[in-house]
Amino acid sequence: MTNPTQHPAWRDTIYMEDATVISQLHHDDCQHTLRLHCPQCASKAIHGQFVHLQCDRSLPLRRPLSIMRTRPKEGYIDLLYREVGQGTALLAKQSAGTTLSLLGPVGSPFVLHEEKPIRILIGGGVGIPPLIFTAETIHQQHPDDSQTTYAFMGSESPFPFTLMESVLDMPGIDTLYTINDLESISITCRLASLNGLTGCYNGYVTKMADQFLQTLTSSQINMTEMFCCGPRPMLYACQRLAEKYSITCQMSLEEYMACAVGGCAGCVVKIRDNSGYAMKRVCVDGPVFDASLVEL
Repeated sequence: MTNPTQHPAWRDTIYMEDATVISQLHHDDCQHTLRLHCPQCASKAIHGQFVHLQCDRSLPLRRPLSIMRTRPKEGYIDLLYREVGQGTALLAKQSAGTTLSLLGPVGSPFVLHEEKPIRILIGGGVGIPPLIFTAETIHQQHPDDSQTTYAFMGSESPFPFTLMESVLDMPGIDTLYTINDLESISITCRLASLNGLTGCYNGYVTKMADQFLQTLTSSQINMTEMFCCGPRPMLYACQRLAEKYSITCQMSLEEYMACAVGGCAGCVVKIRDNSGYAMKRVCVDGPVFDASLVEL
C-alpha cells in the first residue's frame, strides 16, 4: 500500500509565484520575448522545463510556455512565444510592471550525459527556446563541451534573435548565419528555413543536421546525443535521424494542458513501455521523453 505521506519529488520544486513583467520585446510575425521577475522559479528552473503562466486576469486558464533563459542572481526568466490565440494575444499586451500568476518550473528536464560530449541541438519555431536554455547550460556546466555542441535551428518566420555571420566552422554546412547569443559562448549554430531567409540553409532543419552527422566518424557518433523540440513533423524526422545513426535522443513535447500538475490528464501522450504502451502526462511525466519511446 502506498504511504499517504509520500508524494512525487517534482511537487517540491513547483512554486506558485506572482511574476512581474520586466520587459516585453515584439518581433516579426507575432513573436514575443517576455522577461519576468520570478526569483523562486528562476532559482530552480532546469533546461527543458516550462512555466504555466496566467496571460491576463480576465482569462482563467493558464498557458504552458517553455523557459528560454534563467538568471537566478537577477531573479528573472525569459520566455519566447508566438501569438496564436486568445491567451497569447492577451499576454502580448502585458507591459512592464504587470503582475501575472506563475506556476513553475514544471516538468522533467533534459539530462546531459558526460560520456556524450558531442551534443546535437535541434529546435523548430517556438521549440527553439528550451534548446537555447540547454546550450547556455552546457556552456555553464560543461564549458569544454561548448566547442563540441552543434545547434540547428529552423523557422519559417524571421528568427527573433540577433543574427551574425559565424566564424565557427560547421562541417558539411556552408551557410553562414548564426545566433549571436550562441556564437558568443562558442557554440556552433546554423539556421534553416523553407522561406528563403537570408543566410539560412534552404531546407528542413533535420536535413541540415543529417548533412553534419554524415561528417562524423563512428567513434564520434558513439559520443553523440541529441536534444530536440519543435512541431510534430520535425520531431518525427528527429526520431528517424536518431535511428539512422543509432544516437540517443531526448525529445521535449508540447501539448495543451489545463492544470500542469498531473491532475487533469489532459495532456497525455502514448509512450512505449515494458507492457506495450502507457499514457503519460506531458506536464509532469515529461515534457522530456526518450525519443525512441514516443509514439508520434
